[in-house]
Amino acid sequence: MNVNEIQDLIKFVAKAGVNEVEIEKKDFKIVIKSDYMAKKKTNFKEETKIVQQISPVGTIAPAAIAAPAPAPLPEPVVTIEKKSKQHVEDDNLITVKAQMIGTFYRSPSPDKPPFVEVGTLIKPGDKLCIIEAMKLFNEIESEVSGKIVKVLTDDITPVEFDQPLFLVDPS
Repeated sequence: MNVNEIQDLIKFVAKAGVNEVEIEKKDFKIVIKSDYMAKKKTNFKEETKIVQQISPVGTIAPAAIAAPAPAPLPEPVVTIEKKSKQHVEDDNLITVKAQMIGTFYRSPSPDKPPFVEVGTLIKPGDKLCIIEAMKLFNEIESEVSGKIVKVLTDDITPVEFDQPLFLVDPS
């Protein structure tokens, strides 16, 4: 994301009157928070704050973000974070993602144990979970070998297409 795109996003959020917008990419995260409603009630001076900014190499320089010109609505707070060290360590992990939109189930039925737990060794073809879509229960099978490191989704929750479900250590 370049400086102009961020400034346009800030202006859009201010005009739209939303309280918070969060955008997360592979190597950065932007959170824009607007204090419009709080300032409207208390009549404080409107201002824009840059809470935190850590730019990945080769992108936005810290001096490159400036508050946009004053607008009739207060400007939001912008937070840009670099991914934590944990995310860097997770780069060698494989992310198993949802193949469809639906409801995520960890076990075949409420009275049965989950297909996999943290620490379970899996191989291609092993059942990992079920995603229910339009009254059809689709068993999601592993396409990789490894060990389940983390379950990223709670049982019986809606999932979106391409949403991360599990982290697998292939070693």
